[in-house]
Amino acid sequence: MPENTTYDLVVIGAGPGGYVAAIRAAQLGLRTACVEKEYLGGTCLNVGCIPSKALLDSSERYASVKDGLGKHGINVTGVTLDLGAMMSRKGEVVKSLTSGVGMLFKKNKVDHVKGTGRIASPTSVEVTPADGGAMQSISTKRILIATGSAPIQIPSLPFDGRNILSSTEALALTEVPKKLIIVGAGYIGVEMGSVWNRLGSEVLLIEFLDRALPNMDKEMATQLQRQLEKQGLKFKFNAAAQSAKAEGGRLKLSWKSKDGSESGVEECDKIMVAVGRRPVTEGLGLKEAGVNVDSKGFVPVDAHTFQTNVPGIYAIGDVIGGVMLAHKAEEEGIAAVELMAGKPGHVDYHTVPGVVYTHPELAQVGYTEEDAIKAGHQIKIGKFPFLANGRAKGMDETAGLVKIIADARTDRVLGVHILGAHASDMIAEAVVAMEFKATAEDIARSNHAHPTLPEAIKEAAMAVDKRPIHI
Repeated sequence: MPENTTYDLVVIGAGPGGYVAAIRAAQLGLRTACVEKEYLGGTCLNVGCIPSKALLDSSERYASVKDGLGKHGINVTGVTLDLGAMMSRKGEVVKSLTSGVGMLFKKNKVDHVKGTGRIASPTSVEVTPADGGAMQSISTKRILIATGSAPIQIPSLPFDGRNILSSTEALALTEVPKKLIIVGAGYIGVEMGSVWNRLGSEVLLIEFLDRALPNMDKEMATQLQRQLEKQGLKFKFNAAAQSAKAEGGRLKLSWKSKDGSESGVEECDKIMVAVGRRPVTEGLGLKEAGVNVDSKGFVPVDAHTFQTNVPGIYAIGDVIGGVMLAHKAEEEGIAAVELMAGKPGHVDYHTVPGVVYTHPELAQVGYTEEDAIKAGHQIKIGKFPFLANGRAKGMDETAGLVKIIADARTDRVLGVHILGAHASDMIAEAVVAMEFKATAEDIARSNHAHPTLPEAIKEAAMAVDKRPIHI
């Protein structure tokens, strides 16, 4: 960092929201620095999205070779698991991507300041270097908080990194646990449960609510739950984990039903807690700088500009709340700095997709059926099963369906839900359609290549008006 430099923008945090915002700001001509104490890429690239998807892919390949190729006429014997090699590959994927962020910073002339950032004033950030050197002060015209989130810890089940794990430690186990209990059946819980179930663990998920994946469409989440149960995952709903103790080389987890009528003890080898994430704001100096923080620790911002109550201090991503997804943080970062540079910028939160990367995958964008009704819409729904899709049959991937929710009066698409193979890729078509305010008729009239999985989207759109061809 050049001496006596005044930046146009200092970004605190180099996760997906922070590093993307810094690069976009530099592209727009703003002299930009990004403060990050540990590693570029944040939780997503290092201990979240990327390593989890690497393990999901590796474990799915292992399960397929071990159990799923016989019907294709491919007989494989003597399949063994090399967990060390699998973890090593995951590490290489992470390293290549995080080093890539550093290269992008250099290409776009973003200064990476290594250390812990603290807001001294709306025009000054103090940085304690990661190597323990003397604190330095950076002058800036604007500050963007992009410090992200961390796993929520249950007081009665504190993380110890050995027996009681967060998602971070669950991504780096050196042995496959015989039995793994996961507290929380949201997307992190079912994804990590899928990984270790495929690799040989007995997996039990304990969920306080009455179903898995409570933020997804209820019908689709229930169907995915049934698929996961067929694969061997077990669920206990309306139950809360109470405490755990080590005894005889194993862990004993006490649980109680929500209404208090039942209780019990489950033995296991490891416990993973996945009950959500909290904003990371400790040590940022928000109170001293006069920045408001709500009762849950989130930083409120103006809905359009992303500015906090203090002029010149902005915030994006998990730290401001809403859906805690990397791509949502990226869009907020881009919009925020474009507005700073005098350009139009916005985020359409209704078209932020969500994906559960199990097998089959579950992806959605827009309203769930329940939320569309709650929002006052009269709706019509079209569904099409992958069982009737030619490509899905050829791939032996017939589990799942596409569900499209449209407004009954205008035919405008309100939500799209896909349960099936490659749903994470297919949902992009629905996102684009909804960005352009498409009707179900628009999708139904769009030509789709044959044979492909996305034909199921076209057929579901046709089914909205009860005219599908292949069912």
